[in-house]
Amino acid sequence: MKVFITRRIPEAGLQLLREASIEITEWTEKRDLTTAELIGYCKSHQALLSAGHNRIGVEFLEACAHLRVVSLHSVGYDNVDVPAATRLRIPIGNTPGVLSGATADTAFLLMAAVARKAIYMHKKILQGAWGFSDPTADLGIDLNGKTLGIWGLGKIGYEMARRCRAVYGMRILYHNRGHNEEAERALGAVRVSFDELLAGSDVLSVHTSLTPETAGTFNAGVFRRMKPTAIFINTARGGIHHEPDLIAALQQGVIWGAGLDVTNPEPMAADNPLLSMENVAVLPHIGSATQETRSAMATLAARNVIAGLRGERLPNVVNPEVYM
Repeated sequence: MKVFITRRIPEAGLQLLREASIEITEWTEKRDLTTAELIGYCKSHQALLSAGHNRIGVEFLEACAHLRVVSLHSVGYDNVDVPAATRLRIPIGNTPGVLSGATADTAFLLMAAVARKAIYMHKKILQGAWGFSDPTADLGIDLNGKTLGIWGLGKIGYEMARRCRAVYGMRILYHNRGHNEEAERALGAVRVSFDELLAGSDVLSVHTSLTPETAGTFNAGVFRRMKPTAIFINTARGGIHHEPDLIAALQQGVIWGAGLDVTNPEPMAADNPLLSMENVAVLPHIGSATQETRSAMATLAARNVIAGLRGERLPNVVNPEVYM
């Protein structure tokens, strides 16, 4: 059995594959494969382990319908045509759970960095502008006792809320389709309508999936319904916010600041206005980028590959309908 891997992954995952006597072909060039290239490689493999931004669309899936498994080195699967994969009886695996803490750490980091203008102030040092100290200049905002709003209070959102509650004593609001009883019990979280979330949040952190329903949700109209003192945080997917509208909202003082680990598009252009704003912190999609988390992701992805090649149910399957 052979697996094609679209990028270098941590050794923990590779070792599991070797121990299962699976032959590995690993793409090592620092560029994304084209769809045609990906099809070409996968024609001679029985499994695909996809790390990065490869589009697993209907063209690829129909050309590679022989695949026994497509395993993602991510929890998100918005780059996959899941209905097409299900129709072709190809199980799609992902890596949920193991990156919740690391991604929440990134959201927390962005929140604190925005509140204190940390990245902007660091740039001033590099520019030789650390000079006269003015008690009224470069002021940030306190986070103690403020209200955190979570859009999508799942595992990552819960970890973000837990940190904010413990460190800053923040009140927690959230908007979900259903109740998160654990968060309500342990953190005093209050489920509210989307409008109430916008109006009541001092920090609004996005932790929902990118779907046709959530794409572009945070646009000019939504930003206008937030507090002018609010901080917007997005560590989920860049497509959830409309970037030109976010830029305008910040320039016009509609909201106070923003922290982004995801942008639209990715990678962000070096001349994007967000990168020069005082109250903005941008990171290059590093939410899960710790040694421990990436190794755990590689392990889950490898286990999905092994199960798929053995004809077993994937430990973490996106489309369980393939087994019905």
